[in-house]
Amino acid sequence: MFKRRGNDMPKDLRRLRPVFSRWMSLRHWRSQLVFWIGGLLVGVVAVLVAKVADGAQALFHLGVAKVGWLPLVITPVGFAISAFAARRWFPGSQGSGIPQVIAATEIVRHNPKGLDRLVSLRVVLGKTALLFLGLLTGASIGREGPTVQIGAALMRMTGRIGGIVSNESALLLAGGAAGVAAAFNTPLAGIVFAIEELGKSFEQRTSGTVIFTVMLAGIASLGMVGDYIYFGHSDAHLQPLPDTLAVLVCGLGGGALGGLFARILVFCNKRLGRVFNGFFERRRILFAALCGLSVALIGVVSGTDIFGTGYSEARSLLGGADTGSPLFGVLKWVSTLLSSASGIPGGLFAPSLSTGAGLGADMHWLLPVAPLGTMVLLGMVAYFSGVVQSPLTSFVIVMEMTNSHNMVMPLIAASVLAYSVSRLICPRPLYHSLSQTFIDEERRMRRSEAASTGA
Repeated sequence: MFKRRGNDMPKDLRRLRPVFSRWMSLRHWRSQLVFWIGGLLVGVVAVLVAKVADGAQALFHLGVAKVGWLPLVITPVGFAISAFAARRWFPGSQGSGIPQVIAATEIVRHNPKGLDRLVSLRVVLGKTALLFLGLLTGASIGREGPTVQIGAALMRMTGRIGGIVSNESALLLAGGAAGVAAAFNTPLAGIVFAIEELGKSFEQRTSGTVIFTVMLAGIASLGMVGDYIYFGHSDAHLQPLPDTLAVLVCGLGGGALGGLFARILVFCNKRLGRVFNGFFERRRILFAALCGLSVALIGVVSGTDIFGTGYSEARSLLGGADTGSPLFGVLKWVSTLLSSASGIPGGLFAPSLSTGAGLGADMHWLLPVAPLGTMVLLGMVAYFSGVVQSPLTSFVIVMEMTNSHNMVMPLIAASVLAYSVSRLICPRPLYHSLSQTFIDEERRMRRSEAASTGA
């Protein structure tokens, strides 16, 4: 018996040899260093992007406070300039940025050279500048989606500088997840987002590296702005039986409106050419200007602050305060849809969360089955889950952003219910539908290049 055990020992050691070799490899530690530096860089840049976005919104509100009709002039002009610049000088920067990262994780498998159009230094500069312009002129957009694309681009550039080009898929995944974590100060949400939304590229072999990169991005963000809760602490709670109706009301309503938003946005992205014989498809800049004018009219005529991210309004609603308009949720829904459909660079996360908060308040006014703060919180998670169709990410991000750990089960229930309802209206997730546009465009360009080379 002892002899057999002695003969087995070399076999066990041989099994561990690849592990030891890897940990002693200079290439392994260089790769890890690239991810660590990239994670810290993404965290720092995410904070800078947040500062730029907040400054742009502050300047816009300062101007509107002095000249109430100012949005009627600058908003359509800003939309037109942003749409033109995105199409002419910064192709690949339009929209949220998350579809581009999803497309990049697919394109990198077949044509790594095709990533330059989606995740490059040019895109980083263009996305940041046009995000600033959009918020400066009153667009209902957020900075979180752009931060995901910027994070993926920065990680890819860091990998190239460090000589790590064979694992670009993991770099893109880590950069995008780190962008979410640093933008919202929600590291757990960044990890869940990487698994749920970018799951095709999430491999067991690189999972530890990705998670540690997300943590470093969060640490960098905390080091610059301190520990904070994005929307502040929520005291929302549910009673066992009567207030359970709030989950059903918000889950069904938020899921339906979120699915409708996604369905219309996908239609505008892919089938706008079928409307009015392709008039708006051929005149995208004019379409963007008309979207901007519509947003300005909604804000000025209603007297409701539907511009920008909607952060202040959502935070007020969570605290039980009034936004000044009972239709804030509906108007924010329309203004965000117009801003996203216009094609200007800008994200959906923050506007969707503020829209959900407003819709939760509206549902509380119609069916007061639970306290206002509770309905607002459930509306946020339900509507956001309905739009992006990522129930785990939605639940975790709202829980971390409001520190509402006492609402874990209701938040999960509302998120899953909204996801199920949304899938009935928009069968394919929004970001994946939008990413297909970039994937198809890359394929056409590759075929065109192959045909010209063959000729």
